[in-house]
Amino acid sequence: MEKEEKKFVNKAEEDEMEIYGYDLCRWKLVLVTVGVICSGGFLLLLLYWMPQWRVKATCKRTTLKDCEVVLLRTTDEFKIWFCAKVRIMPLGAHPLQNPNPIVHKVSDGHAVNFCESTAEENKNYLKKYLPIRYFTHHSVKYFWNYSVQSFDTVRGLDESTFCSSIHNEHSRGLTKGMHDYRKAFYGANEIAVKVPSIFKLLIKEVLNPFYIFQLFSVILWITDEYHYYALAIVIMSVISIVSSLYTIRKQYVVLHDMVAAHSIVRVSVCRGNQEIEEILSTDLVPGDIMLIPSNGTIMPCDAVLLSGTCIVNESMLTGESVPVTKINLPNPSEYPKAMGDEIYSPEVHKRHTLFCGTNVIQTRFYTGELVKALVVRTGFSTAKGQLLRSILYPKPTDFKLYRDAYLFLLSLVVVAGIGFLYTVVNSILNEVPAHTIIIESLDIITITVPPALPAALTAGIVYAQRRLKKIGIFCISPQRINICGQLNLVCFDKTGTLTEDGLDLWGIQRVENARFLLPEERACSESLLKSEFVACMATCHSLTKIEGVLSGDPLDLKMFEAIGWILEEATEEETALHNRIMPTVVRPSKQLFPESKQATNQEMELFELSTSYEIGIVRQFPFSSVLQRMCVIARVLGEKRMDAYMKGAPEVIASLCKQETVPVDFECVLEEYTKQGFRVIALAHRKLESKLTWHKVQTINRDAIESNMDFMGLIIMQNKLKQETPAVLEDLHKANIRTVMVTGDNLLTAISVARDCGMILPQDKVIIAEALPPKDGQAARINWHYADSLAKCTSSSPAINSEDIPVKLVHESLEDLQMTKYHFAMNGKSFAVILEHFQDLVPKLVLHGTVFARMAPDQKTQLVEALQNVDYSVGMCGDGANDCGALKRAHGGISLSELEASVASPFTSRTPSISCVPKLIREGRAALITSFCVFKFMALYSIIQYISVTLLYSILSNLGDFQFLFIDMAIILVVVFTMSLNPAWKELVARRPPSGLISGPLLCSVLSQIIICLAFQTFGFFWVKQQPWYERWTVESDACNVLDATNTSSAHHGNDTSEDEHNIKNYENTTLFFISSFQYLIVAIVFSKGKPFRQPCYKNFLFVISVIALYVFIFFIMLHPVESIDAFLELVCVPYEWRLRILIIVILNAIVSMLTEEAMDRCGVCFLSSLFGCREKTPKAKYMHLAQELLVDPEWPPKPRTTTEAKAPSQESGSYQIITVT
Repeated sequence: MEKEEKKFVNKAEEDEMEIYGYDLCRWKLVLVTVGVICSGGFLLLLLYWMPQWRVKATCKRTTLKDCEVVLLRTTDEFKIWFCAKVRIMPLGAHPLQNPNPIVHKVSDGHAVNFCESTAEENKNYLKKYLPIRYFTHHSVKYFWNYSVQSFDTVRGLDESTFCSSIHNEHSRGLTKGMHDYRKAFYGANEIAVKVPSIFKLLIKEVLNPFYIFQLFSVILWITDEYHYYALAIVIMSVISIVSSLYTIRKQYVVLHDMVAAHSIVRVSVCRGNQEIEEILSTDLVPGDIMLIPSNGTIMPCDAVLLSGTCIVNESMLTGESVPVTKINLPNPSEYPKAMGDEIYSPEVHKRHTLFCGTNVIQTRFYTGELVKALVVRTGFSTAKGQLLRSILYPKPTDFKLYRDAYLFLLSLVVVAGIGFLYTVVNSILNEVPAHTIIIESLDIITITVPPALPAALTAGIVYAQRRLKKIGIFCISPQRINICGQLNLVCFDKTGTLTEDGLDLWGIQRVENARFLLPEERACSESLLKSEFVACMATCHSLTKIEGVLSGDPLDLKMFEAIGWILEEATEEETALHNRIMPTVVRPSKQLFPESKQATNQEMELFELSTSYEIGIVRQFPFSSVLQRMCVIARVLGEKRMDAYMKGAPEVIASLCKQETVPVDFECVLEEYTKQGFRVIALAHRKLESKLTWHKVQTINRDAIESNMDFMGLIIMQNKLKQETPAVLEDLHKANIRTVMVTGDNLLTAISVARDCGMILPQDKVIIAEALPPKDGQAARINWHYADSLAKCTSSSPAINSEDIPVKLVHESLEDLQMTKYHFAMNGKSFAVILEHFQDLVPKLVLHGTVFARMAPDQKTQLVEALQNVDYSVGMCGDGANDCGALKRAHGGISLSELEASVASPFTSRTPSISCVPKLIREGRAALITSFCVFKFMALYSIIQYISVTLLYSILSNLGDFQFLFIDMAIILVVVFTMSLNPAWKELVARRPPSGLISGPLLCSVLSQIIICLAFQTFGFFWVKQQPWYERWTVESDACNVLDATNTSSAHHGNDTSEDEHNIKNYENTTLFFISSFQYLIVAIVFSKGKPFRQPCYKNFLFVISVIALYVFIFFIMLHPVESIDAFLELVCVPYEWRLRILIIVILNAIVSMLTEEAMDRCGVCFLSSLFGCREKTPKAKYMHLAQELLVDPEWPPKPRTTTEAKAPSQESGSYQIITVT
């Protein structure tokens, strides 16, 4: 086979994968079959767990063009393997279509060009029939693309389709034949969340390596006649499997019900011959023309609006329950001069796109023309489908604890291997039968690797999840609770998160003759009633009436309520009587007009005529977060010429106005307001030409309107901090957790809020990075300003004092390095330029970046990724609006919205307050420490038992079946499930818990306890042999007679007749059983850490009661033997003096263990550093390493009023050269 170059699917996308082709190989299949039979099915299990081994073991490599099986590997850091079978799609059901060009176009992303063929083309098709090859992976079909010789997803109309072709080529609808043909490719329009059958889930769960190991253990124990313990493990496993199946199936059912609630509805579609056909929504395909009913519907697909307008609730996707007005996509071909043609994109044209799962509340339409929408995406390709795919197939959680857990288990396996070899050699030397050697040597493996470990680790997380639920935090990804214990940086959205949701109108400041007037508190005064300023406030919004109630964006509502006007919308009956959409009309309420005291009827009529001042909104250009503005075209009743009104971000509005209308001190006034934390909106107006008719206005490009405007002034809104915000941020700062603000608001407003809430301290300096893209041959550059010196009010501002330049502080702790006395702030545009042209600076900027303003949703996600790239554990807290991507990407995303958008976030808080953040981190730290405690305890449990069994193997003995049962059921399970109940500590501390098991202090703690346990067990084992009464125990032995004949127990005579085939009953066994039983309890107490991450163990009442009860019981049976209990546990009678000596051994063991652990906690780090040399190591985290470098960098931070330029990338390195210009 020729060597094929490496191919990819989903190239340059988040789910990019390498793809390899394979063909089934018969001789390999035969070899594998033989191997499976010889290994008793173990090889089959191994191949089931490792898909890449399975494919390589049964197939041979071939080209993708001819392959029967594809092997996929993700290109991210996880490198996960998948395999899929290539299937053949037969064509020929509709001989009037020409599949070949269609398929090429489908896989190229040009499904828009589906066409019907002529009879001649059909003959060519029949001659060269090519079957369509495809495979399915994660609910997406990948078709073979002949043009690029690789597999590709089948695209809808959301890529490479021009807006003009949507109107000209696709507005007629599909014929029945073409619809059926497309459905063969796109499949049913459904987001199918299939709930797997219990049998399927059971097989998948049972084939987990852990349960296979348990099955192996149970078979081994039954063979060795350890029936009771085997039965106990089986019962435990069954309970674990049943609970796991219940949880998994419940999650599937919840997800299925959420999707299925409105997934199948009856819809009307237009066919190519203008017929209207009613079909099920599952039959929709891209290219269908769907009719939107006037009473609304739940959208079953993504569709672009061709005619009419819709009011939509998009809370499912955005988290905002504010209704959004969707308008029809303009047709560029009708007015080519007015507007340029562009490629349609659901993101760019989202104001014209109805998304799957969103609720169309009501529609407005033309006479004789229904509200139509063109289906562009169906099934899992829709926005809702992609969200569900991210939930169904989440990225694996990369957390050091879980990686270290596997290494830890591997080390236990190594220990087990040593024990295995020792047992084999010792048994051979003692001439033990082969059958016994096999069982005992394998038994040592089951002892060393604890079967209850996964259940024990899960318990702590389940308890933490329950505690979070009690405080109103819901979790859909329990594994992330542990990860939240490691968070050292939290990003906060501003509006609705740090500040209150609502805005209050503080006042207005109008402009006349390019000069600012004095600020005014009220905008509804009589003098302003017919002013253009108030007209702009009355018309420039996206408000609508739903069931008679005014609704829309909270800012627009506040602005409209402040002027006291009335909004009236045309009814369905009125729109049906006109040839065009009736405009929305706004007018002042009658109370705003001056009333005449005594008026005759005639005067009243004249008064009413004079007060009939109405403005009709003719066209609306909705607010765009990209453009940061909105615009409307309106006409005053009776006026011939129309007016354009615009509102938005002050900087943007000022740039679109005539410069002579913008006040000279505009930037100074704006800065004064934003520095005080006000939200400022600018207004502008323009009188349109009289030649602009209503019809022309409906098709004109917004760029033609939004220019040469007259600047009218500012609206000042107040956004108050939430009461709890400063206190929560202070708690986080005390805990050395960095806080970052990511907002869509103005930069200076954001800096002001950051100072007010304590994110930036009063003495700290703020450096604004203003990045400009390359222009007119000039390289990209960053201008550095200091926020306090940014004002341009005076022409002769003094030079910056050298004292103002931030000082670098040398910190004792590396953890504090990031908390230096300067902060970077930038807006979304600058962030985009820096990401593209200054990649080398990104780590330095995010290390001290505190305020990121005017950030688009995808930029928030990019920021989270940039912070993660320098090894921060990032939390994200947002209200669900525009934060979905960042919430999903962060290590711990907390949504303050209970709407369906919170499904994208691992955590959702019932109360919309950031006080949930420290609570979550505290619970995460407690859960993480619990996991460490449990892991350490389970490791010690297996090692203690391993030591006992290995010592007993040396005299060809073992622990008894009921001894194992007592240890595992009465001691271990009770302790494990109660030691995890410690609640979180009441406050956050500056220290973070370790992130992994493989850390110096933790390993030293475990190893020191292993040595202590080994020493005391070995001492007891050999000391008992030195006793004067000691002899090799037989059924006739009765050591109790040596000291006191009266203490002789008749129980032993009663047992004389029972033979001990396994040599369980002996003095060594009894001694080790008592010592080891106490050791389990000692290490449980030693490892149950409390402060500073968990409440002390004495507050965990269940644990305390359990441990005391077990101590009392074991002390009782040791010091006062009970005949029936001794017989049950197969213990032999030993002199009372020896029982007291065992007690002394146990007390000494407890004292040494506790003192050693305390010493490790206090001096472990110092001891390790002195042991391995005092040389300071480079910190592992990139951000710490970078902080150290920047401390000695004389060029950092940048000096005020300097510029950093990016030169063209060098050919060798590919990175940009950065030069600083003063």
